[in-house]
Amino acid sequence: MRRTVFLFAVLVVAVSCKEDKKSMANPNTAQMEKVMAIHDEVMPKMGTIGKLVAELKPKVDSTEMGMEYEKAMKDLQASHQSMMDWMRGFGDRFDSDEILNGKALTEQKQKWLDEEEVKVRALKEEINSSIEGAQAVLKKQD
Repeated sequence: MRRTVFLFAVLVVAVSCKEDKKSMANPNTAQMEKVMAIHDEVMPKMGTIGKLVAELKPKVDSTEMGMEYEKAMKDLQASHQSMMDWMRGFGDRFDSDEILNGKALTEQKQKWLDEEEVKVRALKEEINSSIEGAQAVLKKQD
């Protein structure tokens, strides 16, 4: 057991040292990793969005409560579409070596990365708030 813990600790140190060297070699790497970490944090929420839309859809009708369900559903669908649009745009701007391997960015691509960081932070907020809003509307029925 101790040996396993020791080996795990050595592996963690080795990986973190490698990451530090990679970031030092190319300062854009840390920012790219930050952008991708935000994406990776919210991407699993696409499943939650799908489940909430499926739960809201049959409740939509012309009543006041039905219209609240519809608004929550549309907010969820819009945030899902925003994620798809962001990923498409991000993929059009950067190649896999830039995203995954820390390939140096041109001055133009660095400006784009700055823009994408702002966009992905706004996307995270949009996704989280649409989920929270839908969950709040669904709790009203209880």
